[in-house]
Amino acid sequence: MAADSEPESEVFEITDFTTASEWERFISKIEEVLNDWKLIGNSLGKPLEKGVFTSGTWEEKSDEISFADFKFSVTHHYLVQDSTDKEGKDEVLEDVIPQSMQDLLCMNNDFPPRAHCLVRWYGLREFVVIAPAANHDAVLSESKCNLLLSSVSIALGNTGCQVPLFVQIHHKWRRMYMGECQGHGVRTDFEMVHLRKVPNQYTHLSGLLDIFKSKIGCPLTPLPPVSIAIRLTYVLQDWQQYFWPQQPPDIDALVGGEVGGLEFGKLPFGACEDPISELHLATTWPHLTEGIIVDNDVYSDLDPIQAPHWSVRVRKADNPQCLLGDFVTEFFKICRRKESTDEILGRSTFEEEGREIADITHALSKLTEPAPVPIHKLSVSNMVHTAKKKIRKHRGVEESPLNNDVLNTILLFLFPDAASEKPLDGSSAVDNNNPLSESEEYNLYNQFKSAPSDSLTYKLALCLCMINFYHGGLKGVAHLWQEFVLEMRFRWENNFLIPGLASGPPDLRCCLLHQKLQMLNCCIERKKARDEGRKTNTSDMFPGDAGKAGDQLGPDNLKDTDKEKGEVGKSWDSWSDSEEEFFECLSDTEELKGNGQESGKKGGPKETASLKPEGRLHQHGKLTLLHNGEPLYIPVTQEPAPMTEDLLEEQSEVLAKLGTSAEGAHLRARMQSACLLSDMESFKAANPGCFLEDFVRWYSPRDYIEEEVIDEKGNMVLKGELSARMKIPSNMWVEAWETAKPIPARRQRRLFDDTREAEKVLHYLAVQKPADLARHLLPCVIHAAVLKVKEEENLENISSVKKIIKQIITHSSKVLHFPNPEDKKLEEIIHQITNVEAIIARARSLKAKFGTEKCEQEEEKEDLEKFVSCLLEQPEVLVVGAGRGHAGKIIHKLFVNAQRAAAMAPPEEELKRVSSPEERRQNSVSDFPPPAGRELILRTTVPHPAPYSRALPQRMYSVLTKEDFRLAGAFSSDTSFF
Repeated sequence: MAADSEPESEVFEITDFTTASEWERFISKIEEVLNDWKLIGNSLGKPLEKGVFTSGTWEEKSDEISFADFKFSVTHHYLVQDSTDKEGKDEVLEDVIPQSMQDLLCMNNDFPPRAHCLVRWYGLREFVVIAPAANHDAVLSESKCNLLLSSVSIALGNTGCQVPLFVQIHHKWRRMYMGECQGHGVRTDFEMVHLRKVPNQYTHLSGLLDIFKSKIGCPLTPLPPVSIAIRLTYVLQDWQQYFWPQQPPDIDALVGGEVGGLEFGKLPFGACEDPISELHLATTWPHLTEGIIVDNDVYSDLDPIQAPHWSVRVRKADNPQCLLGDFVTEFFKICRRKESTDEILGRSTFEEEGREIADITHALSKLTEPAPVPIHKLSVSNMVHTAKKKIRKHRGVEESPLNNDVLNTILLFLFPDAASEKPLDGSSAVDNNNPLSESEEYNLYNQFKSAPSDSLTYKLALCLCMINFYHGGLKGVAHLWQEFVLEMRFRWENNFLIPGLASGPPDLRCCLLHQKLQMLNCCIERKKARDEGRKTNTSDMFPGDAGKAGDQLGPDNLKDTDKEKGEVGKSWDSWSDSEEEFFECLSDTEELKGNGQESGKKGGPKETASLKPEGRLHQHGKLTLLHNGEPLYIPVTQEPAPMTEDLLEEQSEVLAKLGTSAEGAHLRARMQSACLLSDMESFKAANPGCFLEDFVRWYSPRDYIEEEVIDEKGNMVLKGELSARMKIPSNMWVEAWETAKPIPARRQRRLFDDTREAEKVLHYLAVQKPADLARHLLPCVIHAAVLKVKEEENLENISSVKKIIKQIITHSSKVLHFPNPEDKKLEEIIHQITNVEAIIARARSLKAKFGTEKCEQEEEKEDLEKFVSCLLEQPEVLVVGAGRGHAGKIIHKLFVNAQRAAAMAPPEEELKRVSSPEERRQNSVSDFPPPAGRELILRTTVPHPAPYSRALPQRMYSVLTKEDFRLAGAFSSDTSFF
């Protein structure tokens, strides 16, 4: 037995030799796919509603099969419908013809505006298509076509599938399909004719009726009536009487510098060409019968004005050139440039004067010659101004990318304070009365991480955009940026605040460039306050400031309120640029050790008597020092150093690198408590004999806990102590308090070295390449573009555009919050903005053409506006009242005027004035051009092939255009006895 079973174990695969040939395998694969998709049996859906082919959802499933090595794709297209009762599916209904045969006669969805071509030609709700998988493959020979059709027929017969099955033959662009549908004892053949040249006898209804009748071959003598649906399409291309309403920007005025400063803050908008290229009018006669209408080669009853149904669609221009889109796209292109400013403007700009005539032989003699060194002239501002002169000298006026008029106009727009003799002190503050400040538009900068729409950064972005587009491209951008950096240097050197920036520390919600400019302004403010303090040489107290601040503070106020006030801590009397002038010399330090340090620890009255209070701002309400009962004074403190986000990141990286060890943690705490230590020193100087508890009561009242207790005498008294966190061993506050010396703020080492920080900012600005600059400012440009689009949309009020703008804002806020957004995502945002601009331009074009503004009657105006908005959003719009409605009359007039213009005939208005009918007849031109497309659907129900066969639906669709003629027929026959 074991020996017998051995050969059996070697059989790994059972080959079914019954499906021998490739053809049979191909048929079985088709059957397999139909079974997988459950397309077997007859399922009857509910009757098709009007317009469901366009408004409904179409879905498709695909699979791939092969005939030998030739691959085909099988696709099932179907209209998604609500599930109906499926009881009928279980019972086999012998007499009911398949659903698709019934759909052939349904008139509710003739000529759908948007659908698959087979849906348009045959009115089917469900069908399967077998087509060559590769685009370049095609089934060309007749034998191969017949083989495919045979395969389809056999597969349908074997499976009992009642869904029509089509095969695509010939080249794909011809859209040639042959197919079949089978039911119980019935079959429909789908056939097609496609010609380039139209035979004359088939250009009208009577010729096509002859074809249809001969094809159905009806054996009955009085032929049943044929139902006819006709649609003629007229194309209007010449909008002769309507110029395109977009005014192009006046470039000459911009170049001439005549343009006002405000023009530089505006973005252009609109399409440069008409975004609507054609209007297609479809006139439809949905229900005609054979005898009612005459249409032959001699005469036709089909007058478009009399058609019961009119529908219109507009053809949009492909990618119309839009100004705003171009503006932003061109600016975005700078992001990909690699050149530095020096490379763009030429490296020779900073070369020494007379270098070209210098000889190398003079080098040694120059070294040995004594020459006076004018040290007083070597300030940075002098160097910058001599460099500026050399740039101008080397470049020459005619070589400058920007001419002086344009440059001066832009600089005046960016720095309006330069127009007056002396810049105003308040020029740095942004106007808070801006009407937009509370609105959603104003807060977009927060979402986009750009800059407020009235800030210098925002204006700079718009100016660079305009220069890049109209004035010298990349070179112009580099030139303006160089001038801008020089202006920043000049303002820092001369203590002039930068206009168009909100005062205070850098706003981390804005782009980094905006933060850098705010940082520079902080430095200028500090330096200005210091210089003014040195001039006036006031004492430690600031009476003006004290008066303002004293009223605001109550005993429980945190010290944070001090920090928020703009006046406090900005001016220290004797500060200057150099660190050496700070009083940290030996004698001072020794003296402090002897007096203040001891008194700080012990707080005895004898030691403090010799220490003189310094740096007092004003008294803190009614609070007194705990140990000697002296009033508690708020000290003049240093403000914490403002930080931009890149400095914060740098700092956090340094702190993170210190690790988690005890030593690292201690060092980190010391670094972070620099501001606390400074405040403690100021407090000690202002309040000799104070203790840590006194400092905590002012600086952090929550950490000083007071309780009511009864003393020995029975009186209720307040007893206070430090909070639990302040009593933790090796507490940072205790350590800092012990190391703090009583030094007033003006004599401390600066927390914020404005000179160094300003130089860092100026260096940062100077090394920015145009590409880096464009990256920094792109959020501002996108922000401006979105605001512009919103402003234009408000004038038109298009609901679909509102939704798209919301999507753009959501998308942009996600993309722009990342430090380096991907180019592809940025391109998507710009593309969306351009699309919205094109939609608004189309709306304006249509409103101009349909004259919505000229309507005197309110009702008519509303109808036309609704019609125009539908044209923008729907593929095809029904004209209410056909040729007699408001819109219909305008369309008719458009065609009439275009016809007259084409025939060089007098316009319609002049014809009315002509009195004699003869003249009118001579000058009369047809109101409409010949139809660009003629579509007909012929339907009937006749028995075939014998008089006693079942009466089944027959249908033929015909389309005739200038270079195309197609007949698509569905002919049913009874196969019970044939």
